[in-house]
Amino acid sequence: MFAAKIFTLYPEFFPGLLDIGMYRRAREKKIWSLDVVNIRDFAIDKHGSVDDKPFGGGSGMLMRPDVVNNCIEKNQNDNPIIYLSPKGDKLDTSLVKQFAQQAGINILCGHFEGVDQRVIEKNNIQEISIGDYVLSGGESAAIVVLDAILRTLPGVLGAEKSLDEETFNNNLLEYPQYTQPRNWEGITVPDVLLSGNHAEIKDWRLEQSRSITQRRRPDLWDKYNKKNN
Repeated sequence: MFAAKIFTLYPEFFPGLLDIGMYRRAREKKIWSLDVVNIRDFAIDKHGSVDDKPFGGGSGMLMRPDVVNNCIEKNQNDNPIIYLSPKGDKLDTSLVKQFAQQAGINILCGHFEGVDQRVIEKNNIQEISIGDYVLSGGESAAIVVLDAILRTLPGVLGAEKSLDEETFNNNLLEYPQYTQPRNWEGITVPDVLLSGNHAEIKDWRLEQSRSITQRRRPDLWDKYNKKNN
């Protein structure tokens, strides 16, 4: 069972979208589990403070290292812990697969202006970013991270073979896909997809993936060329 643990100031965010459809069924089948820890329960003063002003000035508040560390120490396990931060390593397919191969993952959700850096260093926490933008907190990003990981676990998706053909596998974006009706508002499905010739369909899809990747993601196209030439 893949064990997910979330450290957050807002436990009501969870399980959220992860309690719907295939993820709910997978949790009921004990393919994965979710433990949500409320950081506020580990405040150490009578006021229940979880944040304070940053040294050196600046806007906003920082989550206190003593509170966050107290929470982590009393709930930590052997699984890796990540902190969701815009300055972290970019989440990609390779990283998702690495996380999915673990027994589980611990996710620290920041809020306000983030978390005191000393907590990250003391606990050897890996900082992860889901993109070049800023969110109000790490909770929504945690849902994204878990969504990406959980769907790769055996038994979660109904058609696990489809994972091999998805966008970003082999550094290519996915090819266009079509379904019924064959003619919709004068736009028809490419003839090759109706031919029944699986070899030609495979070649067409690969060429489409190459073309789209070259146009839209030259960074991935360079990786693809280096790996295949």
